[in-house]
Formats: sequence, C-alpha cells, structure tokens
Amino acid sequence: MKCYCVVNFREPLQEMDQPTPTPQGSQVLLKVRAAGVCHSDIHLWEGGYDLGQGRTLALKDRGVSLPLTMGHETVGAVISAGPDAQGLSSASNYLVYPWIGCGKCASCASGMENHCTAPACLGVHRAGGYADHILVPHPRYLIDIGDLDPAQIAPYACSGLTTYSALKKIGADIYREHPVVIFGAGGLGLMSLTLIKALGGAGAIVVDIDPAKRQAAMDAGALAAIDGAAPDAAQQIIKAAGGKPVQAAIDLVGAPATTSLAFDFLTKGGKLIIVGLFGGASSWPIALIPMKAMSIIGSYVGNLAELQELMELVRAGKVPPMPVHRHALAEADSVLASLRAGKVVGRAVLTAD
Repeated sequence: MKCYCVVNFREPLQEMDQPTPTPQGSQVLLKVRAAGVCHSDIHLWEGGYDLGQGRTLALKDRGVSLPLTMGHETVGAVISAGPDAQGLSSASNYLVYPWIGCGKCASCASGMENHCTAPACLGVHRAGGYADHILVPHPRYLIDIGDLDPAQIAPYACSGLTTYSALKKIGADIYREHPVVIFGAGGLGLMSLTLIKALGGAGAIVVDIDPAKRQAAMDAGALAAIDGAAPDAAQQIIKAAGGKPVQAAIDLVGAPATTSLAFDFLTKGGKLIIVGLFGGASSWPIALIPMKAMSIIGSYVGNLAELQELMELVRAGKVPPMPVHRHALAEADSVLASLRAGKVVGRAVLTAD
C-alpha cells in the first residue's frame, strides 16, 4: 500500500510502498476515503513538544518510532476483516476512533483509553490515515457515518472530539448561560463555534492574532473576535461578554501568552481548559489560583463514548458543516507545510477521490 511517512523528524514526508496488512483476529482493514491534516501532526513531524525553560518532550522517548504514517482523523470503507470482527458492512463508510489504549489498565477498563499511559494511537504509535489503507484493531473503534461526506466527517475524530470533550469539562450549566472564550480560530476554533451552537450555548468570543482567522470566526458566528496581542485584550474580552464576569475559556493554542491572558480575565471560580500544545512554560502567581478558586484543566482529545455522542449530534443535523479544503493524498507534505505556515483556514483533508 502507498503511504506518506515521517522518515526523519523535520524533513519532508516521503512516499513509501509498504505491504498491505492482512487483518487477524478482530482487526479490520479499511480503504482510506479521507484523512484530516491536524495541527498536532506538526508536533509529531517536529519530533517533540516544547516544555519551556529549554526542556523538550522527545517523542522518540515516548514510544513513537520512525518511519511513521501520520493521520488520526480517518474515514474509510471496510476491505477485509479478521475472523473475530463482526457486524461490519462493506457498503458503509466508517469514522475511525484513533485514541486507542493498551486495553488492560484501569483507564482503558473505565472507557478512558485516551488517558492510557501505554497508548497505541493510530497515526501516532501505529500507522494512520496518510495512506490508502489503515488497519484498525477492533470494530468497536468504527462508527458508521451512513451517507455523510467522508471529508466533512474525518475531522470529528480529533478536532470535533477534542472541542466536544473540552465543552463537556466546562459543563452545560456554564456554556448555556455564559459566553465561552475560545483561543485560536483555526480548525478547532471554528469547530468549537459550531458545537457551542449545536449544544444550545450562549456563544463564544474568539481570540486570535491573525486578522483572516478572526474574520473567519466572525463569519462562523462568533460574538466577537479579538486580537490577543492587543494591550487591552483582557478588557476587550470582558466588554464583549457584556461586562459580566467571564466564567470559562478553552485555550486551543496552549502558549504562555494565551494562558496568561486567560488567567487575567477569568472570574473567581472560572475554568480554563487547556487543549493546545504550542508549548512553553507558565508563570502564574500561584497564590492567586486558590484565591480565585480557579480550575485549570488539561484536556487530551476525548473518549470513544464522547465521539459516539458527537456523531449522534452530527447525524441529527445539529452540527453545521465547517470549511473543509480537499487535497489529494499525494499532497500530504505540501498541505502539512501550509498548516505549519498558518495558511490553512478551516480544516485540510486528504481524500482518495
């Protein structure tokens, strides 16, 4: 099968021909129909994460080996399956849940495979969707999408799931009564706007330093779009919230500047959900965290049950489609480069068509 792989960190993806897997046991082999290109793929391509103060989390020390076929937002059609894989149709397209755990630990047993400390995530630890085929370990990780467009659906496996899980951590009692501040108006930010609307939320104030992305956020229904680099950004955010205390923020960037700004404008008892992996180190005044009774919560993608819940909303037509830009699989490296350069508005998806 043909795949586009990270052979050396920070070098162009290379086209490779590898043997097409033969599924065993409960495994399922799918023909890839669509594969989203996600910002977290950039960190995989770079080979690590910036922890601040000169420290780096190296992926080679965290179970990631090369060559790596990235791609964790995948829709495919069943080609073949092992003898223990039941209940699948070759006439259907399936969204793949990629955040797979070891299957043995307490996190996995509780349905929180995304919290497993020995993960086997597709597109990270195992071959993903930047290929014409993908091997999935069990049918339970496949969600039938019916006649929905594979390119529109693929990003829900990460950008949709990640923002849905972050909103659940905020809680409906907050996001339905108060505007949520969203840092970042890229693919996840625009997805957040659609999900807040679908869930009956009070709307969102989007913060981004890119004027084009701020305009995209306004076009997608943001209550306001604010330049996070403005010296009075915190005051602008509070004003956009009607002058009322800001209860919650989702940081889809995860940089010192964004977390610091959120700390400044959140009210007592507020929640900061950090999703982004830009990196660096924070310098919060520690005494103010208990004094403000703040909740600072890290949110890593989401679990399988949450993806199933999200897809029920999508199938019910409650989630409006977000901008998707389609590219041929052979363009994987150039699309990733465009994403690194900040030139992608909405979501980029590699397709088989």
